[in-house]
Amino acid sequence: MNHENKAVLLETRRQLLGRGIGALALSSLTASADTLPHFAPKAKRAIYLHMVGAPPQMDLLDYKPGMKDWFDKDLPDSIRQGQRLTTMTSGQTRFPIAPSVFKFAQHGKSGAWISELLPNVAKMADDITIIRTMHTEAINHEPAITFIQTGNQIAGRPCIGSWIAYGLGSMNQDLPTFVVLNANHTHPKANVQAISARLWSAGFLSAQYSGVSLRSAGDPVLYVKNPDGVPTAMRRRMLDALGELNQLTLEKQGDAETRSRIAQYEMAFRMQASVPDLTDLSKEPDSTYQLYGEDARKPGTFANQALMARRLVERGVRFVQLYMRGWDVHGNLPEVLPSQCKDVDQALYGLVQDLKQRGLLDETLVVWGGEFGRTIYSQGKLTPTDYGRDHHPRCYSLWAAGGGLKPGVVHGETDEFSYNIVRDPVHIRDFQATLLHLFGIDHERFTYKYQGLDQKLTGVEKARVVKGILA
Repeated sequence: MNHENKAVLLETRRQLLGRGIGALALSSLTASADTLPHFAPKAKRAIYLHMVGAPPQMDLLDYKPGMKDWFDKDLPDSIRQGQRLTTMTSGQTRFPIAPSVFKFAQHGKSGAWISELLPNVAKMADDITIIRTMHTEAINHEPAITFIQTGNQIAGRPCIGSWIAYGLGSMNQDLPTFVVLNANHTHPKANVQAISARLWSAGFLSAQYSGVSLRSAGDPVLYVKNPDGVPTAMRRRMLDALGELNQLTLEKQGDAETRSRIAQYEMAFRMQASVPDLTDLSKEPDSTYQLYGEDARKPGTFANQALMARRLVERGVRFVQLYMRGWDVHGNLPEVLPSQCKDVDQALYGLVQDLKQRGLLDETLVVWGGEFGRTIYSQGKLTPTDYGRDHHPRCYSLWAAGGGLKPGVVHGETDEFSYNIVRDPVHIRDFQATLLHLFGIDHERFTYKYQGLDQKLTGVEKARVVKGILA
């Protein structure tokens, strides 16, 4: 039996369908994808800053001054309404109210109440849009992060960056369309959650739409550099030969992943020249570090990675995802939270102002927030100076800027306990639909045929664009 016949016999059902009925579906899909964007976009690129662990909204962006009179009193049953609790506090005999120990003040024309822990974010209150009524069904970290990043609590689906890369394509052929960064935190007591490449996977989309993770230490991308003794010309000849072999495989078997493999090898070759220039901060002027803070000179800090995010988008990277862990404040909140905020506050201001002064903010969407909120009641022991907060999916806050959003807006309202939403709720699916809308994409029409379904980022349940925050 020759190799060609053997390959045909070993062909998978998926490949067969892909060249038959599946090919027809793919051609239809491709035609649909070619029409993107569906309407004129406001955003061309995004920097999504995900604070892994869930920052406490009532200590940062959702001021509840009346809680001072409720110190150590139990959360009323009329407020809790029998809502689901995590196993970390469901066994508590009491749910004592823990008012924030941090001061708030009003800022900007909107009079937004912002915590003293974010003085630089407060300075740009007129540049950002604050949403106080985000909510989700997920109550534990991994499914909650997966939900807001991929539209489903079960891992394995494309994340937002992959959907954007698939739908809109690249703006720079020498860098990936979707890049992932990870920032360090400084406080040793900060509780961290594990994250993995599943979060920036392309899922059922082609692997070429996965996020490419840039490391802050050592080689920015593993295995992109030529091995010792292998000059660039030799690597080029090797890739040419490998490309010919992959092309033969593609013609015989029709596996789309082979095409992705060819494209990824070529991208890796081009990145050998583009990545060193990208990651070389030596030419940044002192004014950059005055803006982002001196920590921006230290590889791996949030400030350094925020600066890297700006360098990526100004070079045409479509979607940058930056993760920072350490926000899971189940205990020691008055000690840990100030450190977390100090790690990010100046750099957040620096990033938005940097984009603004470079003329990039209008077309760059910046998002800052976590996967759910925190409880107004204390987890564990409560004292006047120490408390912790458990997970709370019913309401939380995030802010965003640029990319077609209306600046200086505070959207939505929660009850006096920051426990339930009383006006203008925004489900995470609504937020995803709004994000796609800013990129000129109708979330209902942007689909991918997989397992017999027209898959969408926003899933099968109703989602709406939050028009009140659009410019």
